Amino acid sequence: MAHNHAHHSHDHHHDHGHAHGHGHAHAPVDFGRAFAIGITLNLLFVIVEAGAGFLTGSMALLADAGHNLSDVFGLLVAWGGATLAKRPPSKRFTYGLRGSTILAAMLNALFLLVAIGAIALEAVQRFAHPQPVHGGTVIIVALIGIAINAGTAMLFMRGRDHDLNIRGAYLHMAADAGVSAGVVIAGLLMLWTGALWIDPLVSLLIAGVIFWSTWGLLNDSVAMSLAGVPNTIDRDKVEVELLISPGVKRVHDLHIWPMSTTEIALTAHLIMPSGHPGDAFLEDVRQRLEAQFGIHHVTLQVETGSDAPCRMEGAGCV
Repeated sequence: MAHNHAHHSHDHHHDHGHAHGHGHAHAPVDFGRAFAIGITLNLLFVIVEAGAGFLTGSMALLADAGHNLSDVFGLLVAWGGATLAKRPPSKRFTYGLRGSTILAAMLNALFLLVAIGAIALEAVQRFAHPQPVHGGTVIIVALIGIAINAGTAMLFMRGRDHDLNIRGAYLHMAADAGVSAGVVIAGLLMLWTGALWIDPLVSLLIAGVIFWSTWGLLNDSVAMSLAGVPNTIDRDKVEVELLISPGVKRVHDLHIWPMSTTEIALTAHLIMPSGHPGDAFLEDVRQRLEAQFGIHHVTLQVETGSDAPCRMEGAGCV
């Protein structure tokens, strides 16, 4: 008994250490600074750019300032999602507001699609009525834009693989750095060749690239909001992992879903004819699922299968 207790306390300590390490790598906790820096930089840029636009009477600069304001909005949405996700559970929202990160990623994907539509529409109009471009000013402003957007994107670089919400913020910034780079290239080519159609052509190419990456973001965030099994997890492998546990004869009513863009939950019914195996068994299964699949919240229902069969068993059941 004493040995068991000692083992348990070691276990608890290990788990705490692991959770901390895990949180440090994945959770949106330490992106607060990144959001604050990104929003500040972009807001300053909007103010300077709008001011320059008014002073020079350049529509292009004003339009770009408006575009950069939408980035600030995108960053605010992602930050809001990450912040709400840290709210503790309440009686009504028993998971807290963890799902906010999924909604934020979906909103950011929708914003990006609207932005692509606007870029494409403007490009098509400029093919029809080519506008002379004020080369110098536009190129200078676009270079500043590249620096600010690329710099902000770098702040979110390391979180983008683990957290869809952070990937939304990252894509938004990377897309904008791309737009600014396109403006610079188009501006230089036009100054060099005098061909005005280069500008809208580059815009359309950029819109295509952004669309390609945004589609993935929209797809993943919609799948998450519909409680789809995360891409990183093979459902059948999870089922096998449960089945090879000692004493488990069958598994049914298995559900795996994202609670937020960083946390995954699982519920399952295990049929164990020899009876309930005790807490140590449950803890062992939980640790294996966390170690192999990164599933954090595991709820298991043990049934002996001897009396009435579980109503939830059968292929078509949810």
